[in-house]
Amino acid sequence: MAFSLGSSMGNGRRGRRMGAPALAEINIIPLVDVVLVLLIIFMLTAHVMEFGLEVDVPRVKQVKNSAKELPVVTITKEGEIQLNEKPVNVNVLGAEIRQRFPGQTGVYVRADKAVIWESLAHVVSELGESKLQVQMVTQPVDEAARK
Repeated sequence: MAFSLGSSMGNGRRGRRMGAPALAEINIIPLVDVVLVLLIIFMLTAHVMEFGLEVDVPRVKQVKNSAKELPVVTITKEGEIQLNEKPVNVNVLGAEIRQRFPGQTGVYVRADKAVIWESLAHVVSELGESKLQVQMVTQPVDEAARK
């Protein structure tokens, strides 16, 4: 985009066209289009970033409330093991917790209710060998929904 502000000739003409003033406006329509597309993209992806992993923990009658800040080991229904949202190998789980969280004596284990029992048992065994106290994450049973 180019425009002419004046002529180098001394005859009084303004550029190629006579009497056509130079346009110095910014066309904001493409800018608005891009901003609206970005807004739509962020609106569609915002709920994915907010929740992270979806793990449907089992429901039990009695749930212990705890306000301790402990590392969280998550086992998804596909069998993936993550420590605070970062993938980790089950064989180095205890060492990884000791390295990332020095001084911690306990850990929360959050497992999907569809997870294979063998995977859960292996994780709990590894944490027990590392002398870490295991606390399972569960949800309370909704009595109103049962009736």
